[in-house]
Amino acid sequence: MSRPVRIGVQLQPQHAPDYGLIRDAVLRAEDVGVDIVFNWDHFYPLTGDPDGAHFECWTMLGAWAEQTERVELGALVTGGGYRNPDLLADMARTVDNISGGRLILGIGGGWFERDYIEYGYEFGTPGSRLNLLKDNMSRLTSRLAKLNPQPVRKIPILIGGGGERKTLRLVAEYADIWHSFADASTLAHKNKVLAEHAAAVGADDSRIERSVQWQGRAEAKVLHDAGVTLFTVGVSGPDYDLTEVRRAIEWRDEVNPVVLEGLA
Repeated sequence: MSRPVRIGVQLQPQHAPDYGLIRDAVLRAEDVGVDIVFNWDHFYPLTGDPDGAHFECWTMLGAWAEQTERVELGALVTGGGYRNPDLLADMARTVDNISGGRLILGIGGGWFERDYIEYGYEFGTPGSRLNLLKDNMSRLTSRLAKLNPQPVRKIPILIGGGGERKTLRLVAEYADIWHSFADASTLAHKNKVLAEHAAAVGADDSRIERSVQWQGRAEAKVLHDAGVTLFTVGVSGPDYDLTEVRRAIEWRDEVNPVVLEGLA
Protein backbone atom coordinates (compact mmCIF):
# COMPACT_ATOMS: atom_id res chain seq x y z
CA MET A 1 0.00 0.00 0.00
CA SER A 2 1.51 3.33 -1.09
CA ARG A 3 1.11 6.27 1.26
CA PRO A 4 2.31 9.87 1.15
CA VAL A 5 5.06 10.82 3.55
CA ARG A 6 3.88 12.63 6.66
CA ILE A 7 5.87 14.73 9.10
CA GLY A 8 5.09 14.94 12.78
CA VAL A 9 6.63 17.04 15.50
CA GLN A 10 6.83 15.86 19.09
CA LEU A 11 6.63 18.93 21.31
CA GLN A 12 8.17 17.43 24.42
CA PRO A 13 6.37 19.11 27.33
CA GLN A 14 9.53 19.65 29.37
CA HIS A 15 11.56 22.70 30.42
CA ALA A 16 8.78 25.15 29.52
CA PRO A 17 7.86 26.85 32.81
CA ASP A 18 5.19 28.95 31.07
CA TYR A 19 2.55 26.93 29.20
CA GLY A 20 2.32 29.80 26.72
CA LEU A 21 5.63 28.59 25.26
CA ILE A 22 3.99 25.28 24.35
CA ARG A 23 0.84 26.96 23.04
CA ASP A 24 2.99 29.13 20.78
CA ALA A 25 4.96 26.10 19.57
CA VAL A 26 1.75 24.31 18.60
CA LEU A 27 0.64 27.36 16.61
CA ARG A 28 3.99 27.62 14.86
CA ALA A 29 4.06 23.89 14.09
CA GLU A 30 0.64 23.99 12.44
CA ASP A 31 1.55 27.12 10.50
CA VAL A 32 4.83 25.67 9.23
CA GLY A 33 2.97 22.70 7.72
CA VAL A 34 3.42 19.61 9.91
CA ASP A 35 0.87 16.83 9.55
CA ILE A 36 0.76 15.73 13.20
CA VAL A 37 1.60 17.37 16.53
CA PHE A 38 2.53 14.89 19.27
CA ASN A 39 3.48 15.30 22.89
CA TRP A 40 4.57 12.49 25.24
CA ASP A 41 3.08 10.87 28.32
CA HIS A 42 5.65 11.32 31.07
CA PHE A 43 5.49 13.10 34.40
CA TYR A 44 9.08 14.32 34.60
CA PRO A 45 11.65 15.55 32.07
CA LEU A 46 13.61 12.84 30.30
CA THR A 47 16.61 15.08 29.55
CA GLY A 48 18.25 18.02 31.28
CA ASP A 49 17.20 18.91 34.81
CA PRO A 50 15.24 15.86 36.03
CA ASP A 51 13.17 18.12 38.28
CA GLY A 52 12.60 20.79 35.65
CA ALA A 53 9.27 22.13 34.46
CA HIS A 54 6.88 19.58 32.97
CA PHE A 55 3.19 19.32 32.00
CA GLU A 56 0.73 16.42 31.77
CA CYS A 57 -0.16 14.82 28.44
CA TRP A 58 -3.92 14.37 28.06
CA THR A 59 -5.17 17.64 29.55
CA MET A 60 -2.76 19.28 27.11
CA LEU A 61 -4.21 17.34 24.17
CA GLY A 62 -7.66 18.70 25.00
CA ALA A 63 -6.27 22.23 24.77
CA TRP A 64 -4.52 21.44 21.49
CA ALA A 65 -7.76 20.05 20.07
CA GLU A 66 -9.40 23.43 20.62
CA GLN A 67 -6.39 25.46 19.51
CA THR A 68 -5.66 23.75 16.19
CA GLU A 69 -7.68 23.43 13.00
CA ARG A 70 -5.86 21.11 10.61
CA VAL A 71 -3.19 18.92 12.21
CA GLU A 72 -3.78 15.52 13.72
CA LEU A 73 -2.64 15.24 17.33
CA GLY A 74 -1.81 12.67 19.95
CA ALA A 75 0.71 11.27 22.39
CA LEU A 76 3.89 9.56 21.27
CA VAL A 77 3.05 7.58 23.30
CA THR A 78 0.62 7.14 26.19
CA GLY A 79 1.87 4.91 29.00
CA GLY A 80 -0.28 1.80 28.70
CA GLY A 81 -0.58 1.28 32.45
CA TYR A 82 -1.03 4.85 33.67
CA ARG A 83 -4.83 5.03 33.31
CA ASN A 84 -7.82 2.77 33.56
CA PRO A 85 -8.27 1.67 29.91
CA ASP A 86 -12.01 2.35 29.88
CA LEU A 87 -11.35 5.87 31.12
CA LEU A 88 -8.57 6.30 28.55
CA ALA A 89 -11.00 5.29 25.78
CA ASP A 90 -13.45 7.92 27.03
CA MET A 91 -10.70 10.55 27.17
CA ALA A 92 -9.63 9.70 23.63
CA ARG A 93 -13.22 9.80 22.34
CA THR A 94 -13.72 13.19 23.98
CA VAL A 95 -10.52 14.73 22.56
CA ASP A 96 -11.40 13.28 19.15
CA ASN A 97 -14.77 15.01 19.26
CA ILE A 98 -13.28 18.30 20.48
CA SER A 99 -10.84 18.22 17.56
CA GLY A 100 -13.43 17.26 14.96
CA GLY A 101 -11.89 13.83 14.37
CA ARG A 102 -8.14 14.48 14.43
CA LEU A 103 -6.89 12.36 17.35
CA ILE A 104 -4.32 9.59 16.99
CA LEU A 105 -4.32 7.28 20.00
CA GLY A 106 -0.66 6.47 20.61
CA ILE A 107 0.05 3.86 23.27
CA GLY A 108 2.92 1.72 24.51
CA GLY A 109 4.00 -0.50 27.37
CA GLY A 110 5.79 2.23 29.35
CA TRP A 111 9.40 2.24 30.47
CA PHE A 112 10.42 5.29 32.53
CA GLU A 113 10.76 3.96 36.09
CA ARG A 114 10.50 7.31 37.84
CA ASP A 115 7.02 7.89 36.41
CA TYR A 116 5.85 4.67 38.04
CA ILE A 117 7.59 5.06 41.37
CA GLU A 118 6.71 8.72 41.97
CA TYR A 119 3.05 8.33 40.95
CA GLY A 120 2.41 5.04 42.72
CA TYR A 121 2.14 2.64 39.78
CA GLU A 122 3.67 -0.83 39.90
CA PHE A 123 6.77 -0.78 37.67
CA GLY A 124 7.05 -4.54 37.28
CA THR A 125 9.08 -5.89 34.38
CA PRO A 126 9.02 -5.26 30.61
CA GLY A 127 7.06 -8.49 30.26
CA SER A 128 4.49 -7.64 32.93
CA ARG A 129 3.98 -4.15 31.48
CA LEU A 130 3.33 -5.62 28.03
CA ASN A 131 0.95 -8.19 29.50
CA LEU A 132 -0.95 -5.33 31.11
CA LEU A 133 -0.99 -3.46 27.80
CA LYS A 134 -2.42 -6.54 26.09
CA ASP A 135 -5.23 -6.76 28.63
CA ASN A 136 -5.85 -3.03 28.44
CA MET A 137 -6.04 -2.94 24.64
CA SER A 138 -8.95 -5.34 24.69
CA ARG A 139 -10.80 -3.23 27.25
CA LEU A 140 -9.95 0.04 25.50
CA THR A 141 -11.21 -1.04 22.09
CA SER A 142 -14.32 -2.58 23.61
CA ARG A 143 -15.13 0.65 25.46
CA LEU A 144 -14.56 2.77 22.35
CA ALA A 145 -17.28 0.74 20.59
CA LYS A 146 -19.80 1.41 23.39
CA LEU A 147 -19.41 5.16 23.93
CA ASN A 148 -22.19 7.61 23.14
CA PRO A 149 -21.55 9.72 21.20
CA GLN A 150 -19.05 7.76 19.19
CA PRO A 151 -15.69 9.16 18.06
CA VAL A 152 -15.94 11.35 14.97
CA ARG A 153 -13.91 8.76 13.05
CA LYS A 154 -12.42 5.38 13.81
CA ILE A 155 -9.56 6.67 15.93
CA PRO A 156 -6.24 5.48 14.49
CA ILE A 157 -4.25 3.51 17.05
CA LEU A 158 -0.49 3.93 17.10
CA ILE A 159 1.52 1.39 19.08
CA GLY A 160 5.13 2.15 19.92
CA GLY A 161 7.84 -0.44 20.50
CA GLY A 162 9.75 -3.19 18.79
CA GLY A 163 9.51 -6.33 20.90
CA GLU A 164 9.07 -9.20 18.48
CA ARG A 165 7.10 -11.63 20.64
CA LYS A 166 4.58 -9.37 22.41
CA THR A 167 4.62 -5.83 21.05
CA LEU A 168 4.51 -6.73 17.37
CA ARG A 169 1.70 -9.17 18.07
CA LEU A 170 -0.30 -6.28 19.55
CA VAL A 171 0.62 -4.11 16.56
CA ALA A 172 -0.70 -6.77 14.19
CA GLU A 173 -3.95 -7.10 16.10
CA TYR A 174 -4.75 -3.49 17.02
CA ALA A 175 -2.55 -0.88 15.34
CA ASP A 176 -3.09 1.38 12.37
CA ILE A 177 0.39 2.87 12.86
CA TRP A 178 3.52 1.18 14.22
CA HIS A 179 6.21 3.45 15.68
CA SER A 180 9.59 1.77 15.98
CA PHE A 181 13.09 2.87 16.88
CA ALA A 182 14.77 0.67 14.27
CA ASP A 183 17.29 1.47 11.57
CA ALA A 184 16.59 0.29 8.01
CA SER A 185 18.21 -3.13 8.33
CA THR A 186 16.52 -3.88 11.65
CA LEU A 187 13.23 -2.62 10.28
CA ALA A 188 13.40 -5.06 7.37
CA HIS A 189 13.68 -7.97 9.82
CA LYS A 190 10.93 -6.69 12.10
CA ASN A 191 8.64 -6.14 9.12
CA LYS A 192 8.91 -9.87 8.43
CA VAL A 193 8.07 -10.66 12.04
CA LEU A 194 5.11 -8.29 11.93
CA ALA A 195 3.86 -9.94 8.73
CA GLU A 196 3.96 -13.34 10.47
CA HIS A 197 1.97 -12.01 13.43
CA ALA A 198 -0.54 -10.37 11.08
CA ALA A 199 -1.05 -13.64 9.21
CA ALA A 200 -1.60 -15.42 12.53
CA VAL A 201 -4.43 -13.05 13.50
CA GLY A 202 -5.88 -12.83 9.99
CA ALA A 203 -4.79 -9.24 9.37
CA ASP A 204 -3.07 -7.48 6.48
CA ASP A 205 0.15 -5.90 7.71
CA SER A 206 0.26 -3.56 4.69
CA ARG A 207 -2.57 -1.55 6.27
CA ILE A 208 -0.23 -0.58 9.14
CA GLU A 209 1.69 2.63 8.58
CA ARG A 210 5.38 2.54 9.59
CA SER A 211 6.61 5.39 11.77
CA VAL A 212 10.06 6.37 13.12
CA GLN A 213 11.85 9.35 14.61
CA TRP A 214 13.36 11.74 12.05
CA GLN A 215 17.10 11.13 11.74
CA GLY A 216 17.95 13.51 8.89
CA ARG A 217 17.40 13.51 5.15
CA ALA A 218 19.90 10.81 4.22
CA GLU A 219 18.56 8.28 6.70
CA ALA A 220 14.97 9.28 5.90
CA LYS A 221 15.46 8.23 2.28
CA VAL A 222 16.78 4.82 3.33
CA LEU A 223 13.93 4.33 5.79
CA HIS A 224 11.36 5.51 3.26
CA ASP A 225 12.67 2.94 0.81
CA ALA A 226 12.12 0.38 3.59
CA GLY A 227 8.47 1.40 3.90
CA VAL A 228 8.40 4.20 6.49
CA THR A 229 6.02 7.06 5.71
CA LEU A 230 5.65 8.86 9.05
CA PHE A 231 8.69 10.71 10.43
CA THR A 232 8.56 12.69 13.67
CA VAL A 233 11.01 15.37 14.79
CA GLY A 234 11.42 15.76 18.56
CA VAL A 235 11.89 19.26 19.98
CA SER A 236 12.05 20.41 23.58
CA GLY A 237 11.37 23.56 25.58
CA PRO A 238 11.78 26.27 26.34
CA ASP A 239 12.60 27.40 22.78
CA TYR A 240 10.90 24.71 20.66
CA ASP A 241 13.19 25.37 17.71
CA LEU A 242 11.48 24.14 14.52
CA THR A 243 14.49 24.46 12.21
CA GLU A 244 14.85 20.69 11.75
CA VAL A 245 11.09 20.38 11.36
CA ARG A 246 11.26 22.73 8.38
CA ARG A 247 14.02 20.59 6.85
CA ALA A 248 11.86 17.51 7.25
CA ILE A 249 8.88 19.25 5.64
CA GLU A 250 11.03 20.32 2.68
CA TRP A 251 12.07 16.70 2.18
CA ARG A 252 8.45 15.53 2.49
CA ASP A 253 7.36 17.95 -0.19
CA GLU A 254 10.11 16.75 -2.51
CA VAL A 255 9.16 13.10 -2.03
CA ASN A 256 5.39 13.35 -2.04
CA PRO A 257 4.79 14.48 -5.65
CA VAL A 258 6.31 11.16 -6.76
CA VAL A 259 4.30 9.19 -4.21
CA LEU A 260 1.06 10.97 -5.02
CA GLU A 261 1.58 10.53 -8.74
CA GLY A 262 1.77 6.80 -8.14
CA LEU A 263 -1.58 6.93 -6.33
CA ALA A 264 -3.33 8.70 -9.23
